[in-house]
Amino acid sequence: MARPPKHIPALPTKEQLLEFINESPTPVGKREIARAFQIKGDMRAQLRGLLKELAADGLIDQGHKKRVAARGSLPEVSIIEVSYADLDGELHAKPVGDHAEEISILVVPSRRSGAAPKPGDRVLARLRRLSEFEYEAQPIRILKPGAQKVLGLLEEAKHGCVLKPTDRKNSREYKINPGDMKDAKPGQLVLAEPLPGKALGPRPARVVEIVGSFSDPKAYSLITIHAQGIPVEFHETVLAETEKLKPAALGKRTDLRGYPLVTIDGADARDFDDAVWAEPDPSEKNKGGWHLLVAIADVSYYVKAGGALDRSARERGNSCYFPDRVVPMLPERLSNDLCSLRPNEDRACMAVHMWIDKNGKLISYEFVRGLMRSAARLTYEQVQKVLDGFEDETASPLRKDVIEPLFGAYEALNRNREKRGTLELDIPETRVILGDDGQVSHISKRERLDSHKLIEEFMITANVAAALALEKKNRAVMYRVHDSPSMEKMEALRESLDSLGYKLAKGTVVKPLHFTGILKQAAGTEKTELVSSLILRSQAQAVYSPENLGHFGLALHSYAHFTSPIRRYADLLVHRSLISAYGLGKDGLPDEQAAEFEDIGEAISQTERRAAVAEREATERYITAFMADRIGASFKGRINGVTRFGLFVTLDETQADGLVPVSTLPDDRYFHDEVLHALVGQHTGLTYTLGETVTVKLAEADKVTGGMVFHMEDGGKINMTARKNARRQAPQRKSGGKFRGKPRKTGRKPQRKR
Repeated sequence: MARPPKHIPALPTKEQLLEFINESPTPVGKREIARAFQIKGDMRAQLRGLLKELAADGLIDQGHKKRVAARGSLPEVSIIEVSYADLDGELHAKPVGDHAEEISILVVPSRRSGAAPKPGDRVLARLRRLSEFEYEAQPIRILKPGAQKVLGLLEEAKHGCVLKPTDRKNSREYKINPGDMKDAKPGQLVLAEPLPGKALGPRPARVVEIVGSFSDPKAYSLITIHAQGIPVEFHETVLAETEKLKPAALGKRTDLRGYPLVTIDGADARDFDDAVWAEPDPSEKNKGGWHLLVAIADVSYYVKAGGALDRSARERGNSCYFPDRVVPMLPERLSNDLCSLRPNEDRACMAVHMWIDKNGKLISYEFVRGLMRSAARLTYEQVQKVLDGFEDETASPLRKDVIEPLFGAYEALNRNREKRGTLELDIPETRVILGDDGQVSHISKRERLDSHKLIEEFMITANVAAALALEKKNRAVMYRVHDSPSMEKMEALRESLDSLGYKLAKGTVVKPLHFTGILKQAAGTEKTELVSSLILRSQAQAVYSPENLGHFGLALHSYAHFTSPIRRYADLLVHRSLISAYGLGKDGLPDEQAAEFEDIGEAISQTERRAAVAEREATERYITAFMADRIGASFKGRINGVTRFGLFVTLDETQADGLVPVSTLPDDRYFHDEVLHALVGQHTGLTYTLGETVTVKLAEADKVTGGMVFHMEDGGKINMTARKNARRQAPQRKSGGKFRGKPRKTGRKPQRKR
């Protein structure tokens, strides 16, 4: 890192700051800059002003934890793809994403990264900048096998088979000769390894693994599981460790079996890891307040730090949920048995007593390690039915003593939520329902009932208590952080909202309630969907980190996941830290694991994103299969994405997503207006805008890739102002699509192609 002059009489100039930042091998924070330039007191505010000016001028980038780096730098922690090994055995890599091809990354082996990466592997790595185009990378973990293996469907062809890749981004087909089939047959999903071959025609490949039959309804989730490199089978050492486990006895645990705790989950849930109970607070000092009890499965009792089970759970990071299956973080013996809070069975738990006032503010809490017995397994629909005044065989007997107090406490918690001003984005969730034959029977939007919100508020409050408790004890916390939107995204959002007639105050600290106010203004108008989409896209991604950045969306200063250790490794770490903090056993958080929290946080944030991608892709594949026999049918939908190459449309009926290629739109030359989030015809002014209602016809539904293509039937509006912008900017940038109408006369002679 470059060293500034030893004696600087005043605040550094922009040039000095820029030189220091550009020469730093890693992004730097304001604290490091202040220390380097000996900036103290009131000068720190002036330093922040200089950094804001440099960012506004586009001279530096602001990244994770508000650290700054040279313009165009890669993030300190990035995903890279190993390209090749040189003659000395050193690995070279490229960044994954839209980055310059000239960037070169040298991979430096790490003792803590486990198995060494190979060419083709995608790796999460910590980068160190050597020069403008050179970096060193220290691997954190291998994310998935490299692209040297192709997953695809075998189709019969002359003299062998053709492999059609399941990845819609790979349109290339591969030729499989009879000698390279490895007993695979047409109609099967296989992993194949490309072989050297000529550039023209299908590239040769050989089958290395038979994955399954494409005719099997479960093939759609299987494709995404393999594509994302999600571990499915548990190693024999993990299963052997699991078989030795026995249920916990009361021992020194707090006996909670006298509380009528209940679990409330979806009708199709198999693992029950949280139970709840509430009563009016009997204390005279807290009139109108409530006493809450949230009990969570004590996974830490069974999964010991450093053991085979723990290593497996850390590698998986979380469970993955698909329409036809669950890929669990823990073996079924734990997730569906020993750690599942089934009714009328004694179960080990970590529990927190919480006291809230009449307005839902958390005023005190107490963590215990207990033994509980669930009074009932209830569903969201059953609880809602009772709340609405109807009878239910299982839930009605619990109405007065259990359900009504729970709902009373929820109403108080909800008042606190409204007072905080959380970000309320009502994004519909698609639910794919399978029949007995494994095929899709129907697709619907998942209902969001008050019973869902009840459990959500109880869990949020318990998560807040866990974070506060560990902070108070000065113990390691794996926070769930959601940073505020970046300056760049906020400026882009302001421009877009301004074009729609909504004002987002400039120069003030943005809070969730500012977004909520705009959403309320847009409610009930044709712009509702568009405004919601724009605000959603401006948000940062929530991650796990030992550094507390707060949770912007929930408007909370301290927040940690505590309530789902069966399916999230982060929660297990928080349990262990609480056990250490409160002296609740010898199986707390080891110091060496606490020291690794930063690396663990980055890794499990990545596995969470991997699961989200896999779950979304599997759902899309099931929906595509469901739609495949409706080619030519027309559907109502909304534009949910705008790119230079076309429009992405979500159908109202099934929430299916598909692409309307720009080449199929009415004859014109279309320009991508990034401010309006629209495609604009440069000659007609015909404009297609994000959030707009349209009618499309299903043209293609590819079961192999899961992709759908629509053709526009009705939609778009004439916008002459947008047309003027398109014409003004057209000469400076390439068009988003080809012109298929009559060209305008320019008075210039056509140039010869060179």
